[in-house]
Amino acid sequence: MADALVSTILEQIMTTARLQVEHEVKLVVGVEKEIEHLKNNFQAIRDVLEDAERKQLKDAAVKNWLNNLKDVSYDMDDVLDEWSTAVLKWEMEEAENALAPKSVVSSFLRSYCFCFRRVARRHEIACKIVEVGQKLEDIAKQKAVFGFELHKAIEKEPDRQTTSFVDVSRVHGREDEKKNVISKLLCDSSTQEGRKVQVISIVGMGGLGKTTLAQLAYNADEIKTYFEKRIWVCVSHPFDENTVAKAIIEDLSGAAPNLVELEPLCKRISESIEGKKFLLVLDDVWEDNPRKWEPLKESLECGAPGSRILVTTRKDTVAKMMESDYSLLLGKLTDEECWSVFSQVAFYGRSQDACEMFTEIGRQIVDRCKGLPLAAKILGGLMQSKTTTEEWDNILSNELWEIEEVEKGIFPPLLLSYYDLPVAIRSCFTYCAMFPKDHVMERGKLIKMWMAQGYLKASPSKEMELVGEGYFEILATRAFFQDFQETDEDSIKFKMHDIVHDFAQFLMKDECFTVETDVLKRQKTGSFYERARHAIMTVSNWARFPQSIYKAGKLRSLLIRSFNDTAISQPLLELLRKLTYLRLFDLSVSQIEEIPSDVGKLLHLRYLDFSYCKWLKELPETISDLYNLQSLDLTWCVAVKKLPQKMRKLIRLRHLEIFGSGVAFLPRGIEELTSLRTLTNFIVSGRRGRSAAANLGEVGNLSHLRGTLWIEKLLNVRDVNEAVKAEIKKKKYLIGLYLLFNGDETELRVDQNALIEALQPPSNLQVLCISEFRGTLLPNWIMSLTKLRGLDISHCGSFEVLPPFGRLPYLEKLKIGVKTRKLDVGFLGLGPVNNGSEGISKNGENGEMAPVSAFPKLIELSIWKMEELEGWDGIGTSLGEKDTRTAIMPQLRELEVKGCTKLKALPDYVLTAPLLELRINECPLLSERYEEEKGEDWNKISHISEIEINYQRSKRPPRNS
Repeated sequence: MADALVSTILEQIMTTARLQVEHEVKLVVGVEKEIEHLKNNFQAIRDVLEDAERKQLKDAAVKNWLNNLKDVSYDMDDVLDEWSTAVLKWEMEEAENALAPKSVVSSFLRSYCFCFRRVARRHEIACKIVEVGQKLEDIAKQKAVFGFELHKAIEKEPDRQTTSFVDVSRVHGREDEKKNVISKLLCDSSTQEGRKVQVISIVGMGGLGKTTLAQLAYNADEIKTYFEKRIWVCVSHPFDENTVAKAIIEDLSGAAPNLVELEPLCKRISESIEGKKFLLVLDDVWEDNPRKWEPLKESLECGAPGSRILVTTRKDTVAKMMESDYSLLLGKLTDEECWSVFSQVAFYGRSQDACEMFTEIGRQIVDRCKGLPLAAKILGGLMQSKTTTEEWDNILSNELWEIEEVEKGIFPPLLLSYYDLPVAIRSCFTYCAMFPKDHVMERGKLIKMWMAQGYLKASPSKEMELVGEGYFEILATRAFFQDFQETDEDSIKFKMHDIVHDFAQFLMKDECFTVETDVLKRQKTGSFYERARHAIMTVSNWARFPQSIYKAGKLRSLLIRSFNDTAISQPLLELLRKLTYLRLFDLSVSQIEEIPSDVGKLLHLRYLDFSYCKWLKELPETISDLYNLQSLDLTWCVAVKKLPQKMRKLIRLRHLEIFGSGVAFLPRGIEELTSLRTLTNFIVSGRRGRSAAANLGEVGNLSHLRGTLWIEKLLNVRDVNEAVKAEIKKKKYLIGLYLLFNGDETELRVDQNALIEALQPPSNLQVLCISEFRGTLLPNWIMSLTKLRGLDISHCGSFEVLPPFGRLPYLEKLKIGVKTRKLDVGFLGLGPVNNGSEGISKNGENGEMAPVSAFPKLIELSIWKMEELEGWDGIGTSLGEKDTRTAIMPQLRELEVKGCTKLKALPDYVLTAPLLELRINECPLLSERYEEEKGEDWNKISHISEIEINYQRSKRPPRNS
């Protein structure tokens, strides 16, 4: 009886399942047809889109039509993303179900329920696709009203020069103004009775170079020497006295204050500068209300006589309000000065004939810059990629010069350069409108944000990240970005000029907004929130959570800066439930302790950033359901101890950053994340959590890794074969490798020499660090890394012989910290070598020594914590008199010797190197020998510009070159 009942149930289930499958097939076919119809309609519109983009500047009706089209485009993108994500999820669930053990009955029941849910979900998405299709069809019909012309958008990327960025740092036509400002900053203040702190203002319209002039003065050598404290604060608009006060304190102390109210902030400023001669630059000041400035001005009055405040502003009322002792009204550049700025960029890398061919047209273009250096720089960047006179004439005669509806002066050149870019690069530029003025951006992070928005399309020959780097270079060359700073992490930080930022916001004013506390910068309507796609929200210590954010239900990017856990924790769940279209969610630096599990329902999410959330304790397991996730950043999340166990499901994850976090191991199955390009750290698990942890061998499957990889706790490795399977040598895109031989195990489990040999990196590695290595020999492969620029071998054991590091041709930084009694000339690589290809070799019948160079590119050398080191040999001890053709460290600029308590003297070849900085700390014998004026060998180092002995620094004027 029971068997018959089961058979009947099974038969019914099978029949229902078959019908569901048939229905599903029909539904899929219908959806695919509708998607094809959508694409055809959109293509018809796209053909006239370029003409519409330009006409919207003069025609409000066209602008409204474009806004509607943009809204529908976003909706179409979202629903198609929903469809493809659902398909991916179903495929993964089917694969997982197939592997799970189950009975026959439960298998059929599960299949039936799964199939039913899938059909229901597909029907729901199909309805959305039909709805979006109808909207798009209506918009397509409306386009006939405007009489648009076919105007094909630029698709090809502009040609780039061989260098990443054209040098636009030189300033033309401001030498007199620079001298004037510096003289006012340095002049004797005794003539100003009763005023310790004078105010100097630089006043002028946007794009004239006020900030550049202030930077030139701020960084002048005589200014650095004259003032004890120098502070730079970007003020911008709107003005907030608390924010400015905090910025002053942070620049003075190096840390942001925890204070909230203005009075204690001003008191802290007074305490920090009391009796000290300071220079405070307030850049881009708009606020001219004296009542707002009075508390800050009073807090600065306790500085020493000679202190200065330098203000840059577009408004002369600000200079008056600040009671400026001197105001410099910055004028426009002369025609020749403007031509110098333009031609420096436009003619970069061209032949003399080419420069002459374009000079006449170029001067006519420069006439339209109206003396604005920023306009000249932007147009120079635009013309750099133009190679024919026809292209130059097209720019000169372009109708965008005649646009009166936009801000006069600077916007037409920006529009010309903007519309000369492919659509994808335009999107990358306008996305930056989301950030506040003077915001410091980081190239790698911005590229990941672009990727999350779908702006970067990979090709068979180029990955998305490389496409993004190319776009960045083009925007930088066009002067859309500026103030570049390279960091130690081989990254680039930069800003946008405030006028360029204004331009970006002009283009994106309906899509980006900022919420501070509970008040918007501008009052917004309900329809605005429906259109908004990108937002930054700041929640301060004393503020209520901004409820207005809930209205923006179609946001794609949300960056939250919260300094109050209680203010953000409770509303966070509601946020995640309302903002379901997010592709980027950034909570970095927030004081959040917990992430709701609902984050796993954000199916569109590509970018998730919790970096520097030091109170965050754990991640919900539901993060593993984010099938589209590309970037997960947990940098310095020190309280996060583990990652979600099912992270292997994140098959589209490209960047996993856990540097500085508390993560103890990576979960098993990490080898399935074959899309990974960035894996900052791999931690080898100890005894705890070994069953749940990935072993080192899983790295072998991650063939696309690039950038820098830290492999930590190598003492926990149980089998050398794990290192062999990791196949580090095949990771040809890695540029940095850090091998840390620390761990939880108290005893060595494997042969350390064999282990390090198995961890051989690719030959094009640029940075290598080996720390706490307990073997007896450095690996044989180390000298094959001929592209190394940085090498750090510290906290290591004793080696009988150091490799001849001096033969590494591109090495710029070297740090050595090993246990050895003597540092001989062997590591210079000056002995004979095989085939006579390197080092000193016999040359000819007379046996002459061939010219050699040891450490030809070395700039920084650090001898660190070598407590057993007693002698550091000079050239003469081993090779006789130094040959005039032998160059030893010819580029050395910085030398640090620290913790070498037994070392008695420095070698001759170091003392004769072109050193600019010498630091000797925790080395008693050396300190005595080279003590200023008293040491027996003081005369051998007295020519060096900066010397630090026992942490006491002294500076001398730089020697003549």
